[in-house]
Amino acid sequence: MAHIVKPKAQLAFTVPTEFHGRSTGYTLDRIVNEEDGAVQMGFCIAHLEPGGFVDTHVHSYEESIYVMEGTLTLDTPEESVLLVEGDYALIPVGMTHALRNTSGAIVEFAEMKAPLPRARFGYDTQFPPAMTVGAAAPIDVRDPRNRYFGHIDAASMDPTLQTQDRLAVSASMRTALLVYSGITVKMMVDSDLGADLSTMFMVQYEQGGYAGAHDHPLEETYLILDGQVEAKFDGESFVLGPGDTAWAGVGCVHEFRNVGDGFVRWLETQAPAPPPRHSYRFARDWAYLENALAEQQQ
Repeated sequence: MAHIVKPKAQLAFTVPTEFHGRSTGYTLDRIVNEEDGAVQMGFCIAHLEPGGFVDTHVHSYEESIYVMEGTLTLDTPEESVLLVEGDYALIPVGMTHALRNTSGAIVEFAEMKAPLPRARFGYDTQFPPAMTVGAAAPIDVRDPRNRYFGHIDAASMDPTLQTQDRLAVSASMRTALLVYSGITVKMMVDSDLGADLSTMFMVQYEQGGYAGAHDHPLEETYLILDGQVEAKFDGESFVLGPGDTAWAGVGCVHEFRNVGDGFVRWLETQAPAPPPRHSYRFARDWAYLENALAEQQQ
């Protein structure tokens, strides 16, 4: 299968196999998985109920988390942090960690995993002894010692708000916007934050914003947060709205157009991490060459 599209209404939350008896109140939908054709990444939407927890564990894959709603406590041997809506975290390969929800409301978050967790190997998850955890504190993105965490919101995507005082909420300029042709991109998890195997970033299209048909030598997932976008995957058209998710495999030709009344914004992930060159292959460029060569032979 070259693509997956899963509307929010079709999400089905269940306790993941590897965490049976190792968690309470933790459920998810494995939207992008090996059964449906993914090779490089896993992507899921997860819920953690109030008072819920996930035991101390470790993965042989890289994991990124983006909090959509609520407050999530992430424990590591170094620290315990409170992640709120718009916060994100990188969990490198082999980092011991655990999850808690000490709030009074459910927390909803996206999990990006690369390489793909494999069912035949227990989803590449193991369980070391429990950690001793302390009081959790909010992340401080201005602290230059911060290695694994960040924050993003809708205002972060507005080119007119990228003033020096607003940029002060970042420890560096690495979160500067890329703006082109009605499209705005802001990196979140990448090699600069310490990721080796994947990326996570935010994408926003202005009204009428359009990205022409192209494909990649990598897999991509798109979680729509605001607005409406028409997405085409190998010529099949879908209209996606908030909470809907889609995935494009290697070689899947895809394109996007903002068909809503305002901005469309989505969370995007890639695995493996893009190569230094040729991460995009635009159909129009190669069609142009084909036509040019044909004219030369006439």
